[in-house]
Amino acid sequence: MLLIPYIFRRILQLIPTFAFIIIVVFILVRLLPGDPASAILGDRAIDANVDRINHELGLDQPVFVQFLVFVKSIATGNLGNSIVLKIPVVDLIAQRMPVTLMLTLMAAIIALILALPLAFLAALQRDKLADNAIRGVFQVGLSMPVFYLGIILLTVFGAGLGWFPVGGYGEGFLDHVHHLILPALTLALSLAAILMRNLRAAIIGVVGAEYVDFARAKGLRPRLIMIRHVLRNALISTVTLFGLSIGTLLGGAVITETVFAIPGAGRLMIDSIYGRDYPVVQGMTLALAVCVSLTFLLTDIVQAYLDPRVAR
Repeated sequence: MLLIPYIFRRILQLIPTFAFIIIVVFILVRLLPGDPASAILGDRAIDANVDRINHELGLDQPVFVQFLVFVKSIATGNLGNSIVLKIPVVDLIAQRMPVTLMLTLMAAIIALILALPLAFLAALQRDKLADNAIRGVFQVGLSMPVFYLGIILLTVFGAGLGWFPVGGYGEGFLDHVHHLILPALTLALSLAAILMRNLRAAIIGVVGAEYVDFARAKGLRPRLIMIRHVLRNALISTVTLFGLSIGTLLGGAVITETVFAIPGAGRLMIDSIYGRDYPVVQGMTLALAVCVSLTFLLTDIVQAYLDPRVAR
């Protein structure tokens, strides 16, 4: 019963969060070096043409007026048109965001598949050969930069063995999955290492708790003890860490999409920043921020379900 009021409170807390995000996005975009007019005109960037472009984009208005126009555009769902691509920003978000979200989701699933069983094995075989081997292998993956790991996987499994495409997104769902396996694995390895180490430490701490010893004394089956008592309590901190890492995954997708030539939101962001495409940068940043905020909301709900004390 406490969960529903808690969810409602968390949703209300998103309102000032989104307001702060809007202000920060508006300010940061205008702190980028250069200006859209010069990026559009190139060698033709004489003063008269620059003034004309700035007037067409509304950049000659006072900053406060620009901000009000920006807020109004968000409220009406009209984020303007891309300065470079001449396409509505909303359409670009609809085209590119599903690619990045699918990549992030696949990376999160792969990270969980790797981390959960190996964390249990490492915790139950504490300080033995299996534990040391698991931690050592994951430590190597954790210490590698994302772009370097992506290049290695691309060279070995894409260009070398030919098991996976070396770039692109493909056509159709199964083809999308096939194209995204390597970039998703690139993002997942570092996250899996972090989750594995956290969950391993949590399991070791929970296994020695008094309520677990009491459950054993009651004669409960070991499998039931591991699922109902050990796993449920050990996952609390891991769920929080997993939710916080989603933002890191989205940030890593910017680099990964560039390495693997994936037409996602991250790659579009890089191109738009270089092109001083204000509407696209603002729109994509807002879309990514909303995705991260909703992920935090879902994480808090799951955490409250695992530990009802959070909802009090």
